Amino acid sequence: MREQFRQEMKAVHGEVVDILRVITDQTRTAVHSLVTGDIEEAEAVIALDQELDARCVGVEERVLETIATQFPVARDLRLLQSLAYMAIHLERMADLAVNIAKATKRTAGRRGPQTLFDLIQAQGNLVYRVLDATREALANRDLELALKLPELDEPIDHLYKQFFRELARLHDEEEIEWASSMVLASRYLERIADNAVDIGERVAYLITGDRDVHPAEHPAEPAGE
Repeated sequence: MREQFRQEMKAVHGEVVDILRVITDQTRTAVHSLVTGDIEEAEAVIALDQELDARCVGVEERVLETIATQFPVARDLRLLQSLAYMAIHLERMADLAVNIAKATKRTAGRRGPQTLFDLIQAQGNLVYRVLDATREALANRDLELALKLPELDEPIDHLYKQFFRELARLHDEEEIEWASSMVLASRYLERIADNAVDIGERVAYLITGDRDVHPAEHPAEPAGE
């Protein structure tokens, strides 16, 4: 019975890691659709949203069932609670990727200043780096990498602010309308990264049991699987 419990925890952990992988791919596709005006790619991102939502809800349900039937304590309980917490953030991230895809549908066929396309692409590249690092930290329970995520997130915030400086330079009404959609997409990317950082903080917590942890203060606990 205990081995079955361990296997279920391992399976839920693996599911969360895989959902994060899919969301990373969806974010890449959404940004590419926005930069290239590819409506088919945007539709593909939107079409996958219900499946991702169902998978995230499934994680929460499995966690609740496991807690109710197995009565986990200590590290095991902390892991399960953390995975349910992460699932909520993952669902939000998937919704934000959909919002970027919807921005593609609003802006496809219109071309504004190349500077804004370049900014979106640059911001996207930084977001992918944060998402990949978050997934690696979660998969490997890497405390040092989890705590590095806020540092990786900082340049994304700076690029978001730069969008407003570029927007202020526009005067044509149609350009401003188009650029406003791009600014919203930039905001969605920023929020995806922010949610990833929140997941990283939870990774640090599930490893150490400390909500305010620094690598030098807390060596990682055993995995507990």
